[in-house]
Amino acid sequence: MTGTFIKVCGITRIADAEAAVAAGVDALGLVFHPASPRVVSVAQAATITAAVGPFVTTVALFVNATTAQVEAVLAATGIHLAQFHGDETPEYCRSFRRPYIKAIRMAPGLDAAAAAARYPDAAACLFDAWHPRLAGGTGDVFDWSRLPDIAPRPLILAGGLTVANVAAAVHGRRPYAVDVSSGVESAPGQKDARRITEFVAAVRSA
Repeated sequence: MTGTFIKVCGITRIADAEAAVAAGVDALGLVFHPASPRVVSVAQAATITAAVGPFVTTVALFVNATTAQVEAVLAATGIHLAQFHGDETPEYCRSFRRPYIKAIRMAPGLDAAAAAARYPDAAACLFDAWHPRLAGGTGDVFDWSRLPDIAPRPLILAGGLTVANVAAAVHGRRPYAVDVSSGVESAPGQKDARRITEFVAAVRSA
């Protein structure tokens, strides 16, 4: 690995996806959780994925979705990866026969290494801030010293990352990738091209 990969999550508009790609982002996340202000429809997602083309990794984010819901999204959009951000079991995650990312929300007292170990076939584990009611996109930061060693599997760092702190995160924890959502927004679900560009520059400089 020659650098830290960058994923921008919560894309809702083609213009935002194109701005992220132009800035050098590696992956785009599309949210299919109805409670999120960043939720997209299957039709929206299909339009966005078509606009960015096949060489940018697209990720579908689910929170305790039914099997039928996940299968419908994956079949209709051509999205590359699934990301499970709820209480999904390992058996459920692997049942779709698609590479997947398992999000681990860093609740107080959680044994993060043990939580990640439950998903040995995950393509990567993403560690995010914990909130008692929200599944993600909170803008909250957690204590990065709690990140476990899950090598050789990739570790993705999320949770409250911004242009102001992402360089420190990359320097301190050396994650495989960083994942940003609210940190590059002008409003929930509306990405800001300037903030994306500055965020990418901060990661690359680190």
